[in-house]
Amino acid sequence: MIETMSLDEMRRYKGRQSLPPDIDAFWKNQIKSVAEIPSYQLNSCDFNLEFVDCYELIFNGNNGSSIYSKCLFPKGVSKAPVVFYFHGYQGQSPDWTENLKFVCAGYAVVCMDVRGQAGKSQDLGNFNGMTVKGQVIRGAIDGPEHLFYKDIYLDTYQLVEIVASLDFVDETMLLTYGASQGGALALVCAALNNRISKTVAVYPFLSDFKRVLELGNNCEPYDELFRYFIFSDPLHQTEEKFLKHLSYIDVKNLAHMIQCPIMMITGLEDNVCPPSTQFAIYNRINTKKEIIVLPEYSHEGMNIFINDLVYDYLFGSKIFKK
Repeated sequence: MIETMSLDEMRRYKGRQSLPPDIDAFWKNQIKSVAEIPSYQLNSCDFNLEFVDCYELIFNGNNGSSIYSKCLFPKGVSKAPVVFYFHGYQGQSPDWTENLKFVCAGYAVVCMDVRGQAGKSQDLGNFNGMTVKGQVIRGAIDGPEHLFYKDIYLDTYQLVEIVASLDFVDETMLLTYGASQGGALALVCAALNNRISKTVAVYPFLSDFKRVLELGNNCEPYDELFRYFIFSDPLHQTEEKFLKHLSYIDVKNLAHMIQCPIMMITGLEDNVCPPSTQFAIYNRINTKKEIIVLPEYSHEGMNIFINDLVYDYLFGSKIFKK
């Protein structure tokens, strides 16, 4: 997908569709349905590390699915601040060793395996319509309450509630962080759970689906949107209804719910999550915010300069100096 908007246009752009009028009520009711902390297990893992306590957290998510997370807590800290790190589309939580950098900063880190993807979480949901490829469109033909990502969003809410209830967690210092799908979930988690005190989202996915369709398809993550019309509705007779249902999981439509400070990072050469769709999120955020624009970057790993900047924003480490 080749971006067609100028940067000036993107700085004013808020997306191709208006908010569903009942979106706040919809998500309030969804949160109410999972308000009680679910049953969970916190199993210790003995990796013979002197400075960190490692656990596997498993809880019962929506529709009876089992949700798995890796948890690392700095040893000897009575009330640890926590970073909730969310991984990219189709992937899984990082290896245990990859998470030690957070512990070195004095923070715990909790990494959830998104249900139905490559990790250890289990999904028991049943869906009508196309499920042969991708998860964005699952449940879309039946309505917002049936959407696959609706359950994933609720998983992030319940994860925070469980972790915040632990005696050795500082519930006043809970942060979210991720890139692509992880960036989307970091923002959604902050929107749905006001316990989150700060968020970093790198090139977030799952935004402005109408704009994605208009730009055309040349990337795998959004391919399922186009495949729906190719195989199920080549005349686009259901497009309005289809996109209306998806609008309930469109991240830009949840952005106004966010109350904590936000940093976003966007590469102007991104051909997976078009920059305009990311600005559609950013421009709807009403709290303290900043966006780092990288003219030469696409949907790729960030170099050390950007990593240090993110680290400083999350932890106030002052490694990066302007």
